[in-house]
Amino acid sequence: MTDNQNIQNTSLINEDLAPIPPEKRKWGTWNYAALWISMSLCIPTYMLASSLIGGGMNWWQAILTIFLGNTIVLIPMILNGHAGAKYGIPFPVLARASFGTMGANIPAMLRAIVACGWFGIQTWIGGYAIYQIIRAWNPSMPELDTQSLFPQAIPMICFLVFWLLNMLIVYLGVETIRKLLVFKAIFLPVAALALLFWAISAAKGLGPILEQPTQLHGNSFWKFFFPALTGMVGFWATLSLNIPDFTRYAKSQKSQIRGQSIGLPPSMTLFAFIGVVVTSATTIVYGSTIWDPVQLAGRFENKLMVTFAMLAVAISTLATNIAANIVSPANDFSNLAPKKINFRIGGYITGVIGILIFPWKLVADPNGYIYNWLVGYSALLGPIGGIMITDYYFIRKQKLETAELYSHAGRYSYGGGFNIKAIVALLIGIVPNIPGFLVQVKVIPADVFPVWISDLYNYAWFVGFFVSGFVYWMLMKRKEHG
Repeated sequence: MTDNQNIQNTSLINEDLAPIPPEKRKWGTWNYAALWISMSLCIPTYMLASSLIGGGMNWWQAILTIFLGNTIVLIPMILNGHAGAKYGIPFPVLARASFGTMGANIPAMLRAIVACGWFGIQTWIGGYAIYQIIRAWNPSMPELDTQSLFPQAIPMICFLVFWLLNMLIVYLGVETIRKLLVFKAIFLPVAALALLFWAISAAKGLGPILEQPTQLHGNSFWKFFFPALTGMVGFWATLSLNIPDFTRYAKSQKSQIRGQSIGLPPSMTLFAFIGVVVTSATTIVYGSTIWDPVQLAGRFENKLMVTFAMLAVAISTLATNIAANIVSPANDFSNLAPKKINFRIGGYITGVIGILIFPWKLVADPNGYIYNWLVGYSALLGPIGGIMITDYYFIRKQKLETAELYSHAGRYSYGGGFNIKAIVALLIGIVPNIPGFLVQVKVIPADVFPVWISDLYNYAWFVGFFVSGFVYWMLMKRKEHG
């Protein structure tokens, strides 16, 4: 591999972006398995599964959808991870090969904005947990208003307090989160199992839970299934792009391939099964489907139990939020202007955008969570994945000149640092999904476009991935032979 000392261009390299030398790559199979087990055990994974039940699926339909989605997204995860393991480079640097040394900021920013959205969602979950603690000791306080544009004053204050706590940790530095991550690793599996046992006990066994019938039949099932599957793929679409940030530390290709295969689909499916069982049990116990675990805990009568559970949810959410949703976008924003935006300022930018996306509306109902959020951003990230994988495997044949990835004068500088062909392919991959998105968020009436055009949105990630990948391949081959 090219010696880091030969890479001289300071505007395109810093300590975080430089290639990891082979002797410092120490992650083995179980490091990657543990990484995915840790990332899968989070409240949004539970909500992901339970939202399918809330949408009308029965237990096995929900589990199968989640398993299929995670098995599908594992493929681009491993393919994109190959370059990280081979060359020791992170996601923004790999993106330079296809988008150009400056153009790589486009996919980096799209990914960063999505991470900001996840930051907002996790922060809302943490703030809502604090509100449930207050409500446990003051039962007269109202339940959360999810219909209005803004929630009531006290839940909003709880959200902002939790937001400020996140920003304080950004100010102190990410080292402060390590102990919280250990707490999360111990607590969340225990809490998940406790919820599972509660569900089985309250519903008088697994039998009644597993016998819950599907609410979807015939055409209505397929109409829900395909966007739901796209949403499951979309859940980890961000990581399927920036997985080189992790695989650059791999001892070998086998380590990242085996570790991700062992860690991702099984752990997501197992934790999702708990979410499915508990949510199905709420239908039996309370007569209505409660797909939000924080809202469910608020129904428990024991005040101390609610307080302990919600405090633990808040702390574990804080740990996950900083590790998964602050570090990456903060570095992406810093990459825009390394001398003006440091990690702290990048973290603050992430925090502000996380409020502006109105996370309480995104998670207010299963349809908003799946159709508007998960499917919506997969329409942006699918095309990027298609372009990067096509470039690395079909155009470059897995061969990169590492030094030139850090040079404005190398082959990856294209015209002024931008590969126009990649940008055109990206836009062409996004366009087919725009009509369906506009119909879904009710910006335009459903009858403006033919049904088949609107329905493309149900397959947003797949449409974007294959359309952009094919267009990029055609444009780059034309250049090669032109």
